Amino acid sequence: MGDLLQLIVSGTATGAIYALAALGFTLLWQAAGTINFAQGEFVMVPAFLMLFFMAILGVPLWAAFLLACVVAMLLLGVAFKYAIVNPLIRHGVIPLVIATLGLSLGLKQLVKAGYSAEAHPFPSAFPLGQLSIAGAAVSYADIGTLLLAGLIVIGLQTFLNRTVTGRAMQAVAQNTDAAKVLGIDVNRMVLYTFLINAVLACVAALLVTPTYLAKFDMGDSIGLKAFFAAIIGGFNQTRGALLGGVLIGILENVVGFYFSPAYKEGVALMLFLVVILVRPEGLLGKVEERKV
Repeated sequence: MGDLLQLIVSGTATGAIYALAALGFTLLWQAAGTINFAQGEFVMVPAFLMLFFMAILGVPLWAAFLLACVVAMLLLGVAFKYAIVNPLIRHGVIPLVIATLGLSLGLKQLVKAGYSAEAHPFPSAFPLGQLSIAGAAVSYADIGTLLLAGLIVIGLQTFLNRTVTGRAMQAVAQNTDAAKVLGIDVNRMVLYTFLINAVLACVAALLVTPTYLAKFDMGDSIGLKAFFAAIIGGFNQTRGALLGGVLIGILENVVGFYFSPAYKEGVALMLFLVVILVRPEGLLGKVEERKV
């Protein structure tokens, strides 16, 4: 029983990281009709930014994280929106998908050539050690990850549901034309969504890199699992991204422990295939007709 509890807690922590990246998929799709297949690289780049700031400026991890958030909002938020999304979205989703796939490859090669092709250790934001809970040894890193990811998600939901700006962003996501009639600055609300996605990617990088190590191709696995999580939970529901990420994280741990670690990487794909065949709109998703 202790082993199962440990697997569930650890899997939920890992799934929370997938969910943060998956939230970026759903938010960008809802607000701007954008599918970003460079989302994994959007997690990888802040990890190297934090390493750069710690090595060059000599600042501690949390200061490097804040600096990385600022740079990420400029590069992965503002520049991504105005240089790539805005010129291409008017031509439909397919050109944008191709562009983000190219961006994914370009960012990987840029980091590989400009920084290093080697895997770099990354400091944990939480202290080492374990805590015994009901016979299960739970690491402080898992507890910290759950708490931080939970605070981020609760804060985001509170912002979206309880503030004027958040409600305006939801109005844009639901009906752009109606939002314009109501006098909402649609472009500004969409920009906020891109900025939020950049910050979510930075948080995911802070939490996942100590385990994955900072490597130019670390985004491949993270981006794919985040995409699966968004589809499994429902691409048009933020709650679905959370559910999909947690399900993948827990099932990976359980399958890896009770069956074989060799099957662990295939869990997300198998769950994705099952859900997409049984419920194509996702577990919490809603069927919608949309013109892009």
